[in-house]
Amino acid sequence: MNDNSGNTQGPRLIGPPTEPEGAGRATSFTPREIVSELDRFIVGQNKAKRAVAIALRNRWRRHKVQAELRDEITPKNIIMIGPTGVGKTEIARRLSRLAQAPFVKVEASKFTEVGYVGRDVDSIVRDLVEASVRLVREEEMGKVRIRAAGLAEDRILDILVPAPRPPQGRPALGQFGLDIGLGGAAAASPSGTSEDPDQELRRHRQREDLRTKLREGHLDDEFIELQVMAQTNPMIEIFSTQGGMEEMEIKLQDMLQNLPGMGAGKKKTRKVRIREALELLADEEAAKLVDMDKVTREGKLRAEHDGIVFLDELDKIAGRQTAGHGPDVSREGVQRDLLPIVEGTTVQTKYGSVSTEHVLFIAAGAFHVAKPSDLIPELQGRFPIRVELSSLTRDDFVRILTEPENSLTRQYRELLATEGVELDYDDSAVKAIAESAAAINAKSENIGARRLHTIMEAMLDEISFSAPERGGERIVIDAAYVTEKLAPFMKDTDLSDFIL
Repeated sequence: MNDNSGNTQGPRLIGPPTEPEGAGRATSFTPREIVSELDRFIVGQNKAKRAVAIALRNRWRRHKVQAELRDEITPKNIIMIGPTGVGKTEIARRLSRLAQAPFVKVEASKFTEVGYVGRDVDSIVRDLVEASVRLVREEEMGKVRIRAAGLAEDRILDILVPAPRPPQGRPALGQFGLDIGLGGAAAASPSGTSEDPDQELRRHRQREDLRTKLREGHLDDEFIELQVMAQTNPMIEIFSTQGGMEEMEIKLQDMLQNLPGMGAGKKKTRKVRIREALELLADEEAAKLVDMDKVTREGKLRAEHDGIVFLDELDKIAGRQTAGHGPDVSREGVQRDLLPIVEGTTVQTKYGSVSTEHVLFIAAGAFHVAKPSDLIPELQGRFPIRVELSSLTRDDFVRILTEPENSLTRQYRELLATEGVELDYDDSAVKAIAESAAAINAKSENIGARRLHTIMEAMLDEISFSAPERGGERIVIDAAYVTEKLAPFMKDTDLSDFIL
């Protein structure tokens, strides 16, 4: 009996919210709104922000045009050029979250020309489709989260108050390892065949009492035994000097997972707290309620029409082929392999054929040694928008330390607050940190905003180490403290190169 009368409180939701934050609205952001959202986390680089904002808005516009023209509109790919640590990767990462679009970040230096040992460029598309299917699956599971939570709750109650069985096969309540003080389990009638009305009513009341306790969290720390689907992932690694073997690896893994005892349908018994059991069963029930055929179709379509690929370190494969040996021998070959992917081709994946014609590619590179013109002309032509990101100045470092919601100063303040230490910075300290970062970047290798991480770690080393013994203290960082802690590194350039 599944009557929830008397329980006004609904089933507890454990896991992600019913609807992902920003779902259904993100792609309709105007370019100005997109730039404003990026400004919350990234300082400066307005040209790059405007370029990606327009590109993202054009994805939305393309979906609105007439069907016969829609296929003719292809994305205008972007190259972001700038030194390391100025925000290229962060812009792409924040953009993908904002768009709620399938997104993968790959490094061009990890790929090799077909014929050499290494990853082939087709794996970019396979990774993108996997990310897209996972994104759609999470959205669909979020839609059925409330229903799944109710089903998980019922499964827990079925274990705590089992249905009556014949005496020779009926388990006792205590058999499940949970003593909840209900005065005994529901029992079968003397004939062992069914409950009489009083017993049925008594069992129903027990279930509803337990349901109330379950929803109020009173049973969270009790242990229970349950059977859950085993998560198995047989791994097969194929070594070959030829491309295309990753597809065979995927097929073999899928085949093994469908074998008896290897994957599908296999269950295992676990003894867990009821809090964890609710989460496990809710995920399992949500997965059952989701139509995976629909998820696969939608995931494939999203990858084809809304997918974003961030191709980092493009400068590492720039440079024309020259006679010789070593790791540079396949640079131009990787460019030739990337060309059809960027231009638009069809790649075979485990979910079927996927076209890359409408995938947006955002490439990035420092281009210290090589130049964008060192790429093969055909590849250059597929990246019509080029944006140069500027190096960070002292004023930029001050803004990075104070303006973003996830600023470093706030991160360290919250970290030390967990130890009971109140950390604060005055304006002079922030300026001193920024000046130190700019000075060390000028003297040694310019690593942009990443220099702030190393400086903050060096400056707060003593406080971080002794924080457990300093609970209740309030520590104010000023310019004098910053100068004292960073003086050894500012004086000795060689030492600062090694440590910072």
